[in-house]
Amino acid sequence: MLIINVKENESIDKALKRFKKKFEKTGVLRQLRSRTAFTKPSIKRRTQVIKASYKERMYGTHNEQ
Repeated sequence: MLIINVKENESIDKALKRFKKKFEKTGVLRQLRSRTAFTKPSIKRRTQVIKASYKERMYGTHNEQ
């Protein structure tokens, strides 16, 4: 459960922004979306490998410009 203490002269907008930031950090929404559809472990591994190779190409130490 998230608890947001609203300070004395703080607007509701700022408090709502802090709540959204905290909620995003918990990762509840991301987890909920991932649970909506089952993905096979082989497909999970494949996507991880594809992402890793992309990151290596983009941010790798052997990047020549």
